[in-house]
Amino acid sequence: MNRINRVFRMLKGTNRAALIPFIVAGDPDLKTTEKLVLNMAASGADLIELGVPFSDPLADGPIIQAAAQRALQNGVNLESVLNLAKNLKGKSVPLIIMTYFNPVFRYGLKSFAEKCKEGEIEGVIIPDLPPEEAGFWIKEARRVEIATIFLTTPTSSPERIKLVNRFSRGFIYHVSVTGVTGTRSRLPGELASTVRQIKEYTNKPVAVGFGLSNPEQAKEVSRYADGIIVGSAIIKIMEEERRNKKMIPRVGNFIKSLSLAMHRF
Repeated sequence: MNRINRVFRMLKGTNRAALIPFIVAGDPDLKTTEKLVLNMAASGADLIELGVPFSDPLADGPIIQAAAQRALQNGVNLESVLNLAKNLKGKSVPLIIMTYFNPVFRYGLKSFAEKCKEGEIEGVIIPDLPPEEAGFWIKEARRVEIATIFLTTPTSSPERIKLVNRFSRGFIYHVSVTGVTGTRSRLPGELASTVRQIKEYTNKPVAVGFGLSNPEQAKEVSRYADGIIVGSAIIKIMEEERRNKKMIPRVGNFIKSLSLAMHRF
């Protein structure tokens, strides 16, 4: 069984949602990314999503785009992130890679899958690769038991939800808003009902991302979702503290605040 499945199964037994922080690998540098991953794992993260920097990130808002540009300027690429995962092997909670299809295609689907397996990467999210066009990648991912995680949106029809459910492994990633990533002071009023609708068509965990930025939102969404994904709010903290030693402990404290808010006492 994939380790992502084990995490969700264990958390379901304790009536708790998974906390899934996202950062861009290589921002501000790979050594700091490694320290951040270990700190977030120790601070309450259940899974961690590592973004591969890419020049044309269709799904990412300004905060994550800026982080990706900084990482690209440092020479970070898909190979760098795969090697980072290998360095973290056995030291962290399960890792998920978020990348776009162009770097994967250039790397080679089979080689990418095998390198993910080597680095104990448990899941892959490719936002610009829809399930209808992902057959070759799904085949390679399943061969090495890596979860392929597809996305639903507020506009997904029942037919679309069923299709995503058919091909997703690990969990279904629900994008809470139409548009790109970013922190938001308020979440859509219909988010809870949308997640419940998705759950009518799947027994797989549903994790919600895009826009979640504080413990109050984490607490609210964890009442009906199986996981929450927080990225821009973390990267914003990193931007504010990038020139001093407070960055890693401040990110850790933020993760702790999210984790504490999500506990259902």
